[in-house]
Formats: sequence, structure tokens, C-alpha cells
Amino acid sequence: MQQIERRRLMLGLSLSPLAFSGASAQPASPSAQPAPPLPAPSGRVILSVSGRIGVTNDGDAARFDRAMLEEIGMTSFTTATPWYDGPVTFEGVPMARLLQRIGAQGESVRAIALNDYSTEIPIADFARYDVLLALKRDGHYLTVRDKGPLFIVYPYDSDPALKSPRYYGRSAWQLARLVVH
Repeated sequence: MQQIERRRLMLGLSLSPLAFSGASAQPASPSAQPAPPLPAPSGRVILSVSGRIGVTNDGDAARFDRAMLEEIGMTSFTTATPWYDGPVTFEGVPMARLLQRIGAQGESVRAIALNDYSTEIPIADFARYDVLLALKRDGHYLTVRDKGPLFIVYPYDSDPALKSPRYYGRSAWQLARLVVH
């Protein structure tokens, strides 16, 4: 670990908590620009994030429509789940990237669904397991009938530990809000 820290210092890389959690390190510089402002959503808001965040667009919250989430950058993976027959392909925004975009500073996130189901998720999970905020399943946008419009999904097939009630319980579907603690 000391060797990695020394190398980051030599390369001028950030030693922020996100850097140690597995998220991409950002170059440190005295003239580092703050995160760009978050535009106001032009479509229907499908996600609201509040709490310990540095970039907002509605008071102390960051509100997103689908296009804004997609602009952050989409990735995908295929995995089996307990909710669908056979492996499915999820496409969405990496949770670590979403939190980086809004300048989140915290240890955990409370995910709250449309039906008020909530679960606490350690932020370290997002980089460690490449957790997605899925918008699509098998190429189709998720609907409320199909666990949408947003579904926090782990790549369950990537690690046997993920195939457990602990991680299935963190996989909030019909997600509406996130609160960073």
C-alpha cells in the first residue's frame, strides 16, 4: 500500500477517499476546476440525490432526468439474478461515476424506492463491485412494472459472495431517491 501511495504522490494523483475506495484517481493540481454545474432536467425527473453532495441543481439536491443520467456514461454487464429467468444484460450508469459527478462525500447511501422501500449501501461497494444504476434490461428501458425506471444492480455472477441476501437486499428497484451519508 505504501508503494501505491508513493507512486500516486509521484504522479500527482489525488489521495481522496474515493481514490482509496477503488474509484479512478483524478490528477491533483492547484488550478483544479470544480465539477461542472449540473443543468436543470428538461424531462421527467427520475432520480433525486441529496445529502453530502457538492454539485446540485435544485436547492440542496441533484435532480436527474433519463437523458442526464445517460450523459454521465453508460456501461453494461450480463448476470443471473433471482428476479429473472436466466442471465440478463443490464445497462446503466456506474454508481461510482454518478457519485463522482455530484461530488458525493460520505460512507454510505440510503436508496429509497417509489414504494418507500429503503436500504443502506456502503459507497465502497460501488467501486469494488462495479455496481450499476440500471436504466435498461436486455436493451429495453426499465418500466415501473419491470423494476424501473431505475434499479441498483450488482454483477452477481462476478463474485460468489454477491449471491446472498445481503447484496440482493441492497439491490433497490423502482429507485427514486438517494441520500448520501
